[in-house]
Amino acid sequence: MVTEQKINPKMLMLAREARGLTQLELADLAGINRSNISRFEQDEMGFSDDVLIKLIEALKFPEHFFMQNEEVLPPALYRRRDKVPAKVLSYIDANLNIYRLNMQRLFEAMKLEAKEIPLLPVSENGTPAKIAQRLRKVWNMPKGEVANVIDLLEANGIMTLAVDFKTDRVDSRSILISNKYPVIFYNKALLGDRLRFTLAHELGHIVMHTRQAILSTEEVGHEANLFAAEFLMPEKEIQADFTENINLDLLARLKKKWKVSMQAILYRANDLNMLTDNQKRYIIGQFNALKIRRREPVELDIAIERGSAVRDLITRYRTKQKMSVKEMADFFFLEQEEFLSRYN
Repeated sequence: MVTEQKINPKMLMLAREARGLTQLELADLAGINRSNISRFEQDEMGFSDDVLIKLIEALKFPEHFFMQNEEVLPPALYRRRDKVPAKVLSYIDANLNIYRLNMQRLFEAMKLEAKEIPLLPVSENGTPAKIAQRLRKVWNMPKGEVANVIDLLEANGIMTLAVDFKTDRVDSRSILISNKYPVIFYNKALLGDRLRFTLAHELGHIVMHTRQAILSTEEVGHEANLFAAEFLMPEKEIQADFTENINLDLLARLKKKWKVSMQAILYRANDLNMLTDNQKRYIIGQFNALKIRRREPVELDIAIERGSAVRDLITRYRTKQKMSVKEMADFFFLEQEEFLSRYN
């Protein structure tokens, strides 16, 4: 037991929230007074050896995890549904902070060169749709649908990682690691169509809102949606698909083509004034009647994309340093089982 190093109280709170525990739940689990947990996290009380052992056993993190002299990012912008319990968000915040610290340590150790990502604020570059059009040109993308969003992102320096959020109410968050490496963390439970739109949504945040003051989360979320719609379904190309009567059959066919949800295509048609609000409401009523609004028909499912950039970097670093799995887990301040679970 190496106790002469100072425990970082922020890491204790991070570990507790990453396990989804309240202070009272941790106190009961570790057999420690609840008021002491609060005092530990506020840095008002030191740790004895036996207390530290109890906390390590309860939280399942190695001792050196708590010694990290790092800051914890505050809650930030998520793509999510309206109401998410605070405890669920705390759990996700904590785990994404752990991923962030892992990635930061890895990228710095590898001296990884960051690719330049176009930063195109709305205030200087026009509408989100115009910015999406401009980015497609900068990236030399062909016309029409995007074959594989994750492959496109990772080819252009934006890494992705599937994470178990333990809820279906939160989709994603993008983080700029060390202020220069963009990583999109997304819910591993997302279906293929929603995943593609979610990734394009986060790309919109990275391109339009990085280093911009966020005055309204609702406004920037709407801008990211407008960007994603144009990026995945360019107006000039998709308009030709709306020349016939827009109904469920057409939306099903177009889903296979554009690889986004039928509802995303419906809203796109409405935004482009290819059908009226009343027509849109009627079709949404059909979705509800058929009970396919939350889960569209299985036979129309889009393949779920998965990235490999993060895993490949870990493998490359392990190979170069001749590290065992246990040593790589230690490098990330994780137990071996958790390292394997987080990074496959």
